[in-house]
Amino acid sequence: MSHDTGAGGGSGESRLFSLEGRVAVVTGGSRGLGREMVLAFARHGADVVIASRKVEACEALAEVVREETGREALAVACHVGEWEQCEALIEAAYTHFGRMDILVNNAGMSPLYPSLPEVSEALWDKVIGVNLKGPFRLSALAATRMAEAGGGSVINISSIAAVQPGPAEIPYGAAKAGLNALTVGLARAFAPRVRVNCIMPGPFLTDISKAWDLDAFAENARRSIPLQRGGEAREIVGAALYLASDASSYTTGAVIKVDGGAAFAPA
Repeated sequence: MSHDTGAGGGSGESRLFSLEGRVAVVTGGSRGLGREMVLAFARHGADVVIASRKVEACEALAEVVREETGREALAVACHVGEWEQCEALIEAAYTHFGRMDILVNNAGMSPLYPSLPEVSEALWDKVIGVNLKGPFRLSALAATRMAEAGGGSVINISSIAAVQPGPAEIPYGAAKAGLNALTVGLARAFAPRVRVNCIMPGPFLTDISKAWDLDAFAENARRSIPLQRGGEAREIVGAALYLASDASSYTTGAVIKVDGGAAFAPA
């Protein structure tokens, strides 16, 4: 990936965020934060690969991308907890586009459990598989090929549960803490050609939040989050564009909180 600022249209600083001529792969890309990142990348000139377990949802978003931005979009079914499917996703991107410049490891899951002793081995393995094992394999494959081609950017999507997990998200928090560590290790492994960074979101009001008691959440947010609210999905875009583009050409191994100040805030 070029580190000059001349890609795409515009002039001066506006070109820092251009993704013209680049290909971005986003897992968990059909909804929530993934959807917003897919649309933002396409609006800034990238062709996109949208991956999730539900290929119909990916194809629906791909159609939106094509119609709204004129960029190419490829929908791929992928369960990132299965390494064979990770390998197939990377192959699909290279077969269709011939290149890959940006990988966003966004797919994640945090299933509810009644108590800690009732966390099954299957639940534990599934949470680790989707949130940590898959991102490792995808990053190892993609970053190796991106480095051979000259450069690229890997963006991991973690969670503030990595640093202060609640009782209902301990396996998830452990996996995301691993993802934070993976970010630093991979940044060193693939330097200087491929940058590897992490966004650590707080609570975002995506479709998942529809299951929350939103009145109780809003009251708690006013007390415990410095910005006194949950994030809107579009508010992930600034950090994602920064890390995907030449704007972050001297940033690697970083874990960036996008959480309204929630982590380490006084309760």
